[in-house]
Amino acid sequence: MAAPLMGQMMTDPLLVSSLITHAARHSGSTEIVSKRVEGDLHRYGWRDAELRSRKLAQALARLGLQEGERVATLAWNGYRHLEIYYGVAGSGLVTHTINPRLFPEQIAWIANDAQDAALFFEATFLPLVEKLLPALKSVRHFVLMTDRAHMPAQSAIPNLLCYDELVEAEDGRYAWPTFDENRAACICYTSGTTGNPKGAVYSHRSSVLHSMGAAMPDAMDCSSRDVVLPVVPMFHVNAWGIPYTAALVGFKLVMPGPHLDGKSLYELFENEKVTFSAGVPTVWLGLLNYVKANGLKFSTFKRTVIGGSACPPAMMKTLQEDYGVEVIHAWGMTEMSPLGTLSKLTARQLERSPEEQRHALEKQGKVIYGVDMAVVDDEGRELPWDGDSAGNLLVRGHWVIDRYYNLEDSPLTTVDGRPGWFPTGDVGTIDADGFLQITDRSKDVIKSGGEWISSIELENIAMAHPDVFEAAVIAARHPKWDERPLLVVVKKPDAALTREQMLAFFEGRIAKWQIPDDVVFTGEIPHTATGKMMKLKLREQFKDHKLPGI
Repeated sequence: MAAPLMGQMMTDPLLVSSLITHAARHSGSTEIVSKRVEGDLHRYGWRDAELRSRKLAQALARLGLQEGERVATLAWNGYRHLEIYYGVAGSGLVTHTINPRLFPEQIAWIANDAQDAALFFEATFLPLVEKLLPALKSVRHFVLMTDRAHMPAQSAIPNLLCYDELVEAEDGRYAWPTFDENRAACICYTSGTTGNPKGAVYSHRSSVLHSMGAAMPDAMDCSSRDVVLPVVPMFHVNAWGIPYTAALVGFKLVMPGPHLDGKSLYELFENEKVTFSAGVPTVWLGLLNYVKANGLKFSTFKRTVIGGSACPPAMMKTLQEDYGVEVIHAWGMTEMSPLGTLSKLTARQLERSPEEQRHALEKQGKVIYGVDMAVVDDEGRELPWDGDSAGNLLVRGHWVIDRYYNLEDSPLTTVDGRPGWFPTGDVGTIDADGFLQITDRSKDVIKSGGEWISSIELENIAMAHPDVFEAAVIAARHPKWDERPLLVVVKKPDAALTREQMLAFFEGRIAKWQIPDDVVFTGEIPHTATGKMMKLKLREQFKDHKLPGI
């Protein structure tokens, strides 16, 4: 039997360093603008970023760091953090972004689990790092991400290094090494709302493929003509891959640092002519409140990706109708690098009525190439794509993990006997167009008398009330129905909303048996470090709540 004919193509490995090399060569003068911790604006181009990344790689080698060791960050979105992304992974080390909003004990646990050899951090987090110092067992080098002028006169951290001094001491004559594309590039930990956080280790190959998938027209639809401001933090699943996609495409990148209030963001949007952004719903609440309170409009901002948690239809409508901003609803997770689906209309959907189009865009959307999905029943049988059959959502693909770091057992399961599917923990439906709609987290769905009630659907209705700032729905115990929905509401300032008015708002918008049994008003809904509502904490807070009539 004759040997199969093989392709005769170059086989350069897909490495993270190839992205910034491409950007330096083909988009070298395109700007990267950063609002620094110090409060000023820093500007340079992709060519400068690539040179400083190579210098950083030299500095890391001079510190004695070895291939495969982890380099951690506690940092905001900014040019130094971008250089670490590339200088660390490009040199064969592993970038480990840590969420500084986690509890200090969680940060120490994550750093020790990853066995971080070095920690780079912003001046904002100096007191935090000094407090954590005795608990960081593996860290040999501490680097403050600033220049000499802003170094502290004294610190509890011995041999504290200055980032800019490390970089500027090198000559930049460094060639990015070539190695197996399946080597680890970066590691991100889940937010750990239950139990300890778990590490997802991304390869160079998966990171490059993810950046290519993210840029596609039916995904983030990025081009070199865009000016992109990622509000989603670089410590949250690599800012959804935007720092990599930025180099791939060569667009202008604007980074806000720690300045995430509505006024600061709006000024950056306008002054830098931002066209595209990305963030979780809670971020847009603050920005929209500032814009609305001051009678402002956006002059260049045209579209945004909203994910992390479901975007309320009322927010989507406000952005689109009042401010002319297209909302691309998205879904993903840390274990998926994170992109899974994005909501962009197909040619067939564009022929439908505006109401049908709006309904489709409120869903989480279609998968992009590189990911597949299925909804299954409790026995692992795939359910039909009819938009009604709700089941457990499973995924697989080129940038989906097959196991967690430091955990031997694989979480993968089967679909109709086919192995290799990751259970997301979400419950959803898929319609005939292939559009996913997340109806709940499996642990958040309300089971009332054997029927499932979607907490997300109830929250979306509540958020449409003009007096509601934020809303969450949790299950309350019921002697007859087992569970019934309890609505927790944060009112807008000076709103005079009552329980009866809130419940009446649901009438005609959802089946009567699904309307919440009660409403409680609170000053604040707790959120995780990544902006998601902490329903576990809400359930604990209201575990003894007595529903009316019981």
